[in-house]
Amino acid sequence: MNGHAFDLAGAALVARASGALWWGAQRLLVVSDLHFGKAERLARRGGALLPPYDTQATLARLDAEIDALDPAEVICLGDSFDDLEAADLPVAEALWLARLMAGRAWVWVEGNHDPGPLALAGAHIAALQRGPLRFRHIASAGATAGEVSGHYHPKARLGGASRPCFLIDRARAILPAFGAYTGGLMCTDPALTALMAPGALAVLTGQRALAIPMPG
Repeated sequence: MNGHAFDLAGAALVARASGALWWGAQRLLVVSDLHFGKAERLARRGGALLPPYDTQATLARLDAEIDALDPAEVICLGDSFDDLEAADLPVAEALWLARLMAGRAWVWVEGNHDPGPLALAGAHIAALQRGPLRFRHIASAGATAGEVSGHYHPKARLGGASRPCFLIDRARAILPAFGAYTGGLMCTDPALTALMAPGALAVLTGQRALAIPMPG
């Protein structure tokens, strides 16, 4: 499996090269910050015009992970949609998402872009406890061991290029953004260095997962 295996609060997890998190014992797939509809939202609000293929590209990446792993449950860690209006997907994309959701449990964790229940199947919840792990959108400063979150879109630089990355320490894992048109926050930013303990790892995504000491 193309990923970095690690233990968090007794759960054996894999930070996959795709940016998804896999908990094999539970057949649980976790993704964060899909930001479906970002190009549409920017155009609707008079912002920069981006090619309107971000939702399709993100769905294709998610489809590949689901095809490879066949999870029993998928947790989306918030900011799945770029705003609440973006949750009204075009018919073809809505049908694609419905096919991915079929036959498995699906949890939408609320984010700051998409707070509150959406008119979609699945469970809609602010945070979720599953065994020793707690899934939420934004990391909490005083988290006990086992917190899994997203929100910050962390990136790390290696060889002159920055790549989305997981940040992992003994207490928490922060996932990279899974969406196609998402920016990122360098892991050297004080907002992230304040959250992560000494000795934290950055697991870079891309063609293969690469674990390095988190740059400080």
